[in-house]
Amino acid sequence: MIAAGAAVLLVGGIAGAAVAVSGDDDETERPIPAADLERASEAALAETGGGTVTDTEVDDEESKYEVEVTLEDGTEVDVQLDEDFQVVSTETDGPEDDADDD
Repeated sequence: MIAAGAAVLLVGGIAGAAVAVSGDDDETERPIPAADLERASEAALAETGGGTVTDTEVDDEESKYEVEVTLEDGTEVDVQLDEDFQVVSTETDGPEDDADDD
């Protein structure tokens, strides 16, 4: 619980930078507003069992909120949440998958 709280605190400093350096060029992407960011981050981190929130998006094509979590081993997990911050789905990309995206 403490680790999740610390990760959420880090999100405040990282989220803006993470969105700015996102590899996606879609100009319509919007980060999760500050009023909802903590709840979305907590839900995503609970789903993944920890990690660091590295990107967020609101009104994603798949759900209300999308939270990208990077695990300690470099694995990225996209957690899709509905408007009540309930998990809709997750998608995992391993560290080796990033090399294929270039």
